[in-house]
Amino acid sequence: MGETTTAARRRLVVKIGSATLTTSESSIDYGFLDDLAAQLDTVRRAGWDVVVVTSAAIACGLEALGIAKRPTDMPSLQAAASVGQSALSTAYAEAFGRWDMLTSVVLLTRRDTADRTAYLHARDTLRRLMELDVVPIVNENDTVSVEQIRFGDNDTLAALVACLIDADLMVILSDIDGLYTANPLIDPAAELIPRVDRVGREILAAAGGAVSGVGSGGMITKIKAARVLMAAGIPMVICQGRRPDCVVDAAAGVPVGTLFTAPERPHEITPKKLWIALGDAVHGTLVVDEGARAALVERGKSLLSVGIREVRGSFDYDDIVDVADETGHVFARGRAAAGSDLVALAVGKSREAVAANGILSVLADRPVVHRDELVLFE
Repeated sequence: MGETTTAARRRLVVKIGSATLTTSESSIDYGFLDDLAAQLDTVRRAGWDVVVVTSAAIACGLEALGIAKRPTDMPSLQAAASVGQSALSTAYAEAFGRWDMLTSVVLLTRRDTADRTAYLHARDTLRRLMELDVVPIVNENDTVSVEQIRFGDNDTLAALVACLIDADLMVILSDIDGLYTANPLIDPAAELIPRVDRVGREILAAAGGAVSGVGSGGMITKIKAARVLMAAGIPMVICQGRRPDCVVDAAAGVPVGTLFTAPERPHEITPKKLWIALGDAVHGTLVVDEGARAALVERGKSLLSVGIREVRGSFDYDDIVDVADETGHVFARGRAAAGSDLVALAVGKSREAVAANGILSVLADRPVVHRDELVLFE
């Protein structure tokens, strides 16, 4: 297609789970890749630029190495990822090449996104690749990732990529049809939920369970990704990845699976807030009372120490923390203006009481989480 402008084009992120991309023997399903390439050629001709977020490097590596049972030690897993990434990249390049699509490989870890400057560089690289009419194939860099810098699942990585490129839609190709009212493998009465307008407690409860045998994520990771995307104004679809023309239909607005809506793009969701929401690992939780919750959600206020009831976890100044109500429901995420030890001493104290305390006085002139560094999920 040659070099094109992306000014008038929409942006689509397609995330493919390991269970969808591999056969029951955990080898690459080349027939699936061929069909996916045909679908992406169709949506690209319809005016979409596409980024693919893929899984299965480790599974492909284990196949190539002749290892039947997935190891538990990190060096073996990283070695398998190193071998598998080459096979996976080749499979994508060949399948997409048959439709004259040029692919590239983009490997990320949290280290590449936890720093805001690196986050912006990753954004610029992905956008430039799309300008050059390339289809980036993004994966977590499992060869060097360790627990401290892993995304943990590619649903989170895909949501990050969608935010990085300011996507118009994200589609998760899964091994189930979408979000159900209960786990359909256990409850025969479970019903598919075709549309979600808000991720509240009941949706999070419905998402509990159902983890595939070859992937690292479950439905709950997909819902948490959807929660951030909805806050960013990016709709998301979860559907059965082997359903005929599922990507084409989702891009065209045809109902498939479960749609998480985002009818309006909020003005306050800045790139900085998106980085806070997805670019770094969460280090702790601030549990707040109902008054503080109302101030944050309904009145657009910052979080003050007087409304905090409990500090969970250990975090430092500038670390990312969740904000939860007293039932444990996480409704926001932000950057802490002080470490957990200091915040714990200030729990429930008014600004006057904080100012009068020599140790805590540093918090008198600033909130624990400033509104400009807070992302609401509802």
